[in-house]
Amino acid sequence: MYLSTQCGGAGSFIASPGTWMRSWPVQLAALLVSSLTLRAQPFQLPTANRAVFDSAGEERFFVGTVGKPWMSGTFGCVRTDGWQLHEGLDIRSIARDKRNEPTDPILATADGTVAYINKRPSLSNYGNYLILRHSIEGVDVYSLYAHLREVRAGLKHGDSVKAGEVIAVMGRTSNTAQSISKERAHLHFELDLVVNEKFPEWYRKTFPGQRNDHGGWNGQNLLGLDPWKLFLEQQRLGAKFSLVEFIRSQPELCRVMVRDSNISWVRRYPMFAKPNPVAQKEGVAGYELSLNFNGVPMEVIPRAASEIKTKAKFQLLSVNAPERQKHPCRKIVMQRGSKFELGNNGLHLLGLLTY
Repeated sequence: MYLSTQCGGAGSFIASPGTWMRSWPVQLAALLVSSLTLRAQPFQLPTANRAVFDSAGEERFFVGTVGKPWMSGTFGCVRTDGWQLHEGLDIRSIARDKRNEPTDPILATADGTVAYINKRPSLSNYGNYLILRHSIEGVDVYSLYAHLREVRAGLKHGDSVKAGEVIAVMGRTSNTAQSISKERAHLHFELDLVVNEKFPEWYRKTFPGQRNDHGGWNGQNLLGLDPWKLFLEQQRLGAKFSLVEFIRSQPELCRVMVRDSNISWVRRYPMFAKPNPVAQKEGVAGYELSLNFNGVPMEVIPRAASEIKTKAKFQLLSVNAPERQKHPCRKIVMQRGSKFELGNNGLHLLGLLTY
């Protein structure tokens, strides 16, 4: 019972976003969208496009970049020959008005609250965008919805929303030199973890003189998960799906020793910490971090001073070379000759984690 433009039905309400939003109650839309959704699954697709679950349905779900196949609209190192990161999914429009503009309702992926709204498209290549905060298994995870035509009237910071509730209308807003064409109209959708609540201070110190129009919601403070893999894993496991286990099971890119006991990530995401009797007995002097290719600390092990063999603040302990070759775009680690070292992006990430 997902909203559709086929065979009349709900699609007949999608002629004009403003009219549609006034005439179609949000509560009814949420009820229709969630009626066939398993209650045990915390995340829902953010539009009525469900082709990602169909056999060979990827081309009907993802929008690639200009002249590129659908894979360039997925998450990860999928652009510029694998050296450019795409932080989310670009989901194709399936509802249009008479001018061929997208009118797809944008739906909250899970129960949550409004964390941030940007209604000044000139300030971001995401155009108009919205961020929701969700608490799943104790994990604060944030969903981001970008290139919106408009955010639902009256929606504001702090408002509560339910999974499947209409929060916006798909559009193609952006501040990039090359605008998004009608044919490529899409929702850019992310699932993110926040690195550090002190990001604005860190940014001013690290990049003096550079603008930060979005405070703590700057993209550098968001570490993305792959929503496509998450949706597929959730569908496969049903009630057995666990967000915590999904994050913990990410392939490891590298391990890093951080000689600092003050890591914001540990306070924000304690569920990823692994017990260590030595540190518990002697006291915590630092942390060993297991990072995936996008820099998400999937495992955090407290370490005592007796276990840390370096005086350097950051030490690269190991690198999964095949994983780095498969996903090089984040440049967290770099290779010089036969040796790996932390790249500038890795050092910036670790600096932010410990600020």
